[in-house]
Amino acid sequence: MLLRFSVNIKALNNGDRDEFTALYNYYWKQVYNFSRLYLRNEHVIEEVVQDVFIKIWEKRAMISDNENLKGLLFIITRNLIFGKFRKDVNETFYKLSVLNAVEQSYSIEEEIEANDLKNYIDLLVDELPLRCREIFLLSRRDNKSYKEIATLLSISEKTVENQISKALKYLKENIRLLVLFLSFFN
Repeated sequence: MLLRFSVNIKALNNGDRDEFTALYNYYWKQVYNFSRLYLRNEHVIEEVVQDVFIKIWEKRAMISDNENLKGLLFIITRNLIFGKFRKDVNETFYKLSVLNAVEQSYSIEEEIEANDLKNYIDLLVDELPLRCREIFLLSRRDNKSYKEIATLLSISEKTVENQISKALKYLKENIRLLVLFLSFFN
């Protein structure tokens, strides 16, 4: 004859510790074995089992029958396991992010220098003749092809090519001068 375990739900709802102990003694091994399917660390598995039964105790007033209890045990266990996975992924991501930041080891000074260089290039672009600047910005900022720029401005592709070439030559010469100037101070 197969004996079926059942909890006195009313007693559990009212906080009967003996009923809760019976529930724990009957189900802890099932929760433990289910957790072992997904978790490897013995300490973490024991923590999940403990947390499951703490949550059952906290939610005991919501349990309406033995079938509801089994479903609740499963859902709580599953959610805690998923929570451990999320926590591990977040911790790993955080550790990798910190490690990556340390490995990059670029200084704030380098960032400021890069920003200063960008500002200098922007000033140089602003000094270009109007039509040359317009064509250059359409190409570099708006990522338009020579053909698209030519169509948009009603000019030939060769004109676009020549203007871009002039702009790049001007920028290279002035950036070279800046590098030469800065080399005297380093």
